[in-house]
Amino acid sequence: MSAHDRWQVFRGESVEPNDLIFSVKRSSMIQLKAKLHVFLANNTKEDVCDFRVEGSWLERSCTIYAGESSTLVAQMHKKHTVQSILIGKDNFTVTVYPNIDYAFIVCPYCDSGRINHEDDD
Repeated sequence: MSAHDRWQVFRGESVEPNDLIFSVKRSSMIQLKAKLHVFLANNTKEDVCDFRVEGSWLERSCTIYAGESSTLVAQMHKKHTVQSILIGKDNFTVTVYPNIDYAFIVCPYCDSGRINHEDDD
């Protein structure tokens, strides 16, 4: 996390600028419901986010949209089923829409959980 409420995700163990995959920042400092903006590494102007994550940490769910549009990219929510994936101690059902990298979708959600828990400190 940076001093400007920004989280950066790099390839592997690197922290080199050319290994940056994406960065995440809150849409505002005070939030009743979580809203994060995700910027891919090649979006250097950051005038419009590439993805938007909105959700409820209490409900352990989120929806990921393409930029500032209403186009759904993925949805995640806590569920206890055999088909769910394990993140930490929780099981989640993930719906990822066509032409989206499912591994990428899990990253902003995991980061959002860490972001939320840092507020508790």
